Amino acid sequence: MITLDKITKKLGARVLFEDVTMTFNPGHRYGLTGPNGAGKSTLLKILMGVEEATSGTVSLPKKVGFLKQSISEFKDKKLIDAVLMGNKRLWAAIEEQNVLYEQEMTDEVGMRLGKLEEIIAEEDGYTAESEAEVLLSGMGIPDDSFQKKMGEVPLDHQFRVLLCQAIFGKPEALLLDEPTNHLDLDSIGWLETFLHEYSGTLIVVSHDRHFLNTVCTDIADIDYETVIIYPGNYDTMIVAKSDIRARTEADNKSKDKKVAQLKEFVAKFGAGTRASQVQSRIREIEKLQPAELKKSNIQRPYIKFIDPSPSGQVAFKVTGISKSYDSHDVIKNFSLEIHRGDKIGVIGNNGRGKTTLLKLLAGITPPDFGTITPGHNLSLGYFPQNHSDLVDKKMTINLVNWIRTRKSDIHEQDIRSALGKLLFSGDEALKEISKLSGGETARLIISSLIINTHNTLILDEPNNHLDLEAVSALGAGLKQFPGTVIVASHDRDLISSVATKIISIEERRIVVFDGTLDEFFNQQN
Repeated sequence: MITLDKITKKLGARVLFEDVTMTFNPGHRYGLTGPNGAGKSTLLKILMGVEEATSGTVSLPKKVGFLKQSISEFKDKKLIDAVLMGNKRLWAAIEEQNVLYEQEMTDEVGMRLGKLEEIIAEEDGYTAESEAEVLLSGMGIPDDSFQKKMGEVPLDHQFRVLLCQAIFGKPEALLLDEPTNHLDLDSIGWLETFLHEYSGTLIVVSHDRHFLNTVCTDIADIDYETVIIYPGNYDTMIVAKSDIRARTEADNKSKDKKVAQLKEFVAKFGAGTRASQVQSRIREIEKLQPAELKKSNIQRPYIKFIDPSPSGQVAFKVTGISKSYDSHDVIKNFSLEIHRGDKIGVIGNNGRGKTTLLKLLAGITPPDFGTITPGHNLSLGYFPQNHSDLVDKKMTINLVNWIRTRKSDIHEQDIRSALGKLLFSGDEALKEISKLSGGETARLIISSLIINTHNTLILDEPNNHLDLEAVSALGAGLKQFPGTVIVASHDRDLISSVATKIISIEERRIVVFDGTLDEFFNQQN
């Protein structure tokens, strides 16, 4: 059980949430939602003790697992040891035991070793390594990496190890901030199954709508300067929240109308002989004061790609392409025709070649063998997984001027209109590139794609750093776009809403499936 007692957090004059009192119960899996900047990660940090609340207190169980972001402090630890460190009591006992084994055996040392043996047994220490290995395998970490140091394995594997660390040792509560980042579809599926079987208290922040819908029993939504718990998953919360708001607004409108009628009566007869009736109406007016409706902090971008001049019927003709890195074949002898208007979702585990395929199609990387022939009149817009490939974050120019570097023959009014739809209104459009967050950078790139009216879009993990509202808006915009779309993502909701064809990059082959993601998965089962 996790209890918040009158928790308030202010950032300067801005209130994130105020006087929040609530309990998160065991056996419930809470999705912590709200737009970027609402305070989700801040609330998690307060729960972890990493950041202080402005006021109020937090009560936690003794054993809490949380996902750390500080990879560097574990760079010299073996993967298996980094996972074991998730159980602090067990790890401290193992470390002390190893030190004592190096010392001369005395009665005092022997007694202490005996006590440590008890602690290790209580914490299931003699099966701990095998349990840690099961977690690592579930996260897609190869067996031959378990004894390697963290700094010797890929960055995405390091994040997965820290996720294993968080869920190791049977914690009574789990606090997870974006646990699906750096996970492929197989690993996300494994994590969903694990969390379904978890009996403690789970609080998770995620921008993966499908993950929240699959895992969560409740949603704790940060809005209106407070935290409101809705039973059910994310989609259920959206419906309930909208209904409550609509009912309150309708009730207020009805009250306003009634109050206006009562005030008219008071004004008409206030000075007359009907004093008792007037006083009765005044008391009724006081009772009918509309419920206070605080402004929601949710902002929804509007993403609509302008109808472009069409490309030829064949957008890309791919013939026998191969690409290798360090003698490792990533793509081998692959051929495909992509037709105008195709909406293609590219899926596959990390490291299989999704980004490589998209860079080949975008002309960023040349194939070792084979050819890629763009279609007639093809105009290509590319969204890179690594934003710095397109946006130099050291630049001090503002957003309006950066857009001009992408398209010079455009009026400032049109630039500001496109930026405004992506939530850069007013002075926000004059913000320096160097001061953008990851989510803001992603929205800026989308703005540039809209302005340039491409007929073909290639997007590599465009959902990274975007909040749920922005991902939903992007999915709707891509679905309505009349041109060709090729998008790689681990966000199943985005792929499901957009793709009518799937390219699945598997261990020794590339599968092209004519159908939706759900139809593809159904065929696999």
